[in-house]
Amino acid sequence: MGRAYKMKGQKRKKKEEKYDKEEEFEQLDEKENPPSPKKVKTEGSESENVEEMEPVIDEMPGIPIVQVDTSSKKPGVIFVLEKASLEIAKVGKTYQLLSSDEHANYLTKNKRNPADYRPDIAFQAIQTILDSRVNKSGRLKALYVRTQQGLLLEIKPHARMPRTYKRFSGLMVQLLQKLHITAAGKGEKLLRVIKNPVTQYLPINSRKIGFSHSSEKLVDMYNYVGTINNDLDLVFVVGAMSHGKIEDEYVEDYISISEYPMSAAYCISIITTAVERKWKIL
Repeated sequence: MGRAYKMKGQKRKKKEEKYDKEEEFEQLDEKENPPSPKKVKTEGSESENVEEMEPVIDEMPGIPIVQVDTSSKKPGVIFVLEKASLEIAKVGKTYQLLSSDEHANYLTKNKRNPADYRPDIAFQAIQTILDSRVNKSGRLKALYVRTQQGLLLEIKPHARMPRTYKRFSGLMVQLLQKLHITAAGKGEKLLRVIKNPVTQYLPINSRKIGFSHSSEKLVDMYNYVGTINNDLDLVFVVGAMSHGKIEDEYVEDYISISEYPMSAAYCISIITTAVERKWKIL
């Protein structure tokens, strides 16, 4: 009998998207006794061979919760940070968050452009959003971060993120390996890798605004937000990369708020200040 050969034309298995799947099982009926979610293999980087992540030392078993007024039923703000440089790889014996400052030799050796690896931009942008009066007053409804590799992260507004870049870097390594980070002493997931696309989490009754220095529509941010209906949630899409621009189809309006290039953190500070003035948040 001849050897059975694989038939031509068979489709390859689609690569499984990495995200925290536990929520899917929680939605099933308890009587069905759903199985526990499968462990997902993660990659050190796309150019390297796929291998199972080694367990990371859990230096941060949980992160604190900051006091935020969550009772507000008024329209709020949602931030989406696009193209954030948050990629981990095995450097030496440990997995690390790649950055141009610390891993220039590694990146050059692997034919990567060090200028593309700026996780400090996302770090500063996240801190600016969570420190704003918009968040303290309970008007920040959600914060999402999409990485350059296409992973979508959710950060709860009441999460107290590390104040130093070094600890932030360690937290991101842990998040991208374990796919979620819980609150200290509680089971609540404050940071999670969630399923794409981000549009499924955005409210229908919202205005989606993108920011680009190359946009021909130069506006005064204070006047711009003042003309938007007070009943709408505001979705702000900001690039968290060192260069380039965002081009998302779900964005309804692309604007520029300065004649000069600005950092993501400073752009966000202008946005939050304009919203605070609009809603009289002191």
